Amino acid sequence: MANPANDLIVSVSGIRGIVGAGLSPAAALAFAQALGTYCQGGRVVLSRDSRPSGTVLRHAVVAGLASCGCGVHDLGIVPTPTCGLAVRRLDAVGAIQITASHNPAPWNGLKLFGADGAVLSAAKGKEIKQLFDTNTFALVSHDKLGAVRECQNAEDWHRERVLQLVDVTRIRSRGFRVLLDANGGAGGPLGKALLESLQAAPTITGAHPDGDFAHPPEPLAENLSAILPLVQRHQANAGFVLDPDADRLAIIDEQGRYIGEELTLALAVMCRLRQQPGPIVINMSSSRVTEDIAKQFDVACHRAAVGEANVVEMMRHVDGLIGGEGNGGVIDPRVGWVRDPYIGMGLVLQLLADTGKTLSKLVAELPSYTIVKDKYTLPRDRLPALNATLEARWPDAAPNRLDGLRLDWPDRWVHVRPSNTEPIVRVIAEAPNSGDAQKLCKEVGVMLQEMA
Repeated sequence: MANPANDLIVSVSGIRGIVGAGLSPAAALAFAQALGTYCQGGRVVLSRDSRPSGTVLRHAVVAGLASCGCGVHDLGIVPTPTCGLAVRRLDAVGAIQITASHNPAPWNGLKLFGADGAVLSAAKGKEIKQLFDTNTFALVSHDKLGAVRECQNAEDWHRERVLQLVDVTRIRSRGFRVLLDANGGAGGPLGKALLESLQAAPTITGAHPDGDFAHPPEPLAENLSAILPLVQRHQANAGFVLDPDADRLAIIDEQGRYIGEELTLALAVMCRLRQQPGPIVINMSSSRVTEDIAKQFDVACHRAAVGEANVVEMMRHVDGLIGGEGNGGVIDPRVGWVRDPYIGMGLVLQLLADTGKTLSKLVAELPSYTIVKDKYTLPRDRLPALNATLEARWPDAAPNRLDGLRLDWPDRWVHVRPSNTEPIVRVIAEAPNSGDAQKLCKEVGVMLQEMA
C-alpha cells in the first residue's frame, strides 16, 4: 500500500507535500512552468515562508517561471498577504508563495495568486492543474527567458497600508504592550515593525524567520502552552500568534487565556462595524458569534463555501465590508484579498483603544459558543445518502447545501463536508455549551460509521 506521506497533494490552489518524498524540486519546476504557461510570459511575484527547504524550491520555481518567459520579482521571505499586496503594487499577472502554511516543518508547497492579488479561483486553478497534469508547457527560446529582480520593499508597503487604516494616534496614546509569537515563521519582521510603529512595546518570540519552529506551527491552544504564560509575565494587553506564512492570527487575552482564532474574525468585524455598516462574509464552518455581531449592527452576514477563494468571491459579489474564516483569517479588501493578520492586529488594537476595555472584557460580552470538530473516513459516493439521512433525522433544522450539508437550528448548527484532499468527511458542530456540540458531532459520527 502506498504511503500517503510520499504523495504529492495537487489541487486547484497549488501543490503541497513532504520535501524529499512527495514534493521534489522537479515537481516545483513543473508547477511553476504550468503557471508561467498560463500567465503567457508576464510579470510574476515570487515569495516564500521561512522553511529552509524554501531555498531549494525557490531555485526550481525561478527556473520554471523564467523558462516560460516570465519576469520574476523575488520578495524573499515575506508573509503570504504581503505577496498578495505586492502583486497589485507591481502590476503583476500572478504570484507563487512557497509555503506549506501551518503544516509541520518537513512540508512545503506552492500557493498560487492571480493578477488581483487573491488566491486563484477554483476555475483558474483547474486550468493550471490541467497544464501540470498533462505536462503542457510553453517554453521559450534562450533569448526570451525571463529575468529575475529582487524587491525588498513589499513589507514596507504592507505596514504603511495598515497604518493608513487605523487611528495610529489613538492606539499610541493607550501605551499598549503586546506579545507577538512568530515562531520562526515569515511574519516576525513585519509584525515587529508594525507594532513598533503603533508604539505597542512589542515583545517578540521566534522573531527571526529561520523556520526553526519552537512549537508545532498551527496556532492552536494545545501548541501554545509555553507561550500563554508570557503574556502576563510581560504585562501585555494582548498576545498575538502567527502561523509560519502569517495568514492566520490567534489571540491571547491579557490574563494569558487563549481566546482562539474564531474570535479573531469576530473582534475585527466588531471594530469595522463600529466604524461603518456593510455586509459581512464568513465561511460555512465559522462560528455563529460573527453572525450574531452582524445582527447587532443590523447588517447582512453571508456564508460562503469553505476556502479563502470562495470567501473572496462572495465578498466581491455582495460588496463585503470585511470577511474571513474562523481559522484566524481576516480579509479586509482595503488591504487586499488575502487573509491578513496585520490588519487583524490593527483592528483589535483599534477596538481596545476605542472601547477602553480589556480583551477579556470584550470577549466576555460576546455570545458564547463551543465548536467541536471531528473527521471520519467515508467514500464520496456515499455522501448523498448520508446527507439525506441527516436531513430526515433532523427535519426541524434549516438545510444549506452550498458546501456539503449544514443544518441550522436557532442556537446551534452542524456542518458535514468532504475534504478536498483526503477520502474523509469533516464534521463541525457548534452550540452554546460543549455537551450539546459534542452530542451533535457524535450523532453524525454514528450515522457515518453505520454507512462506512
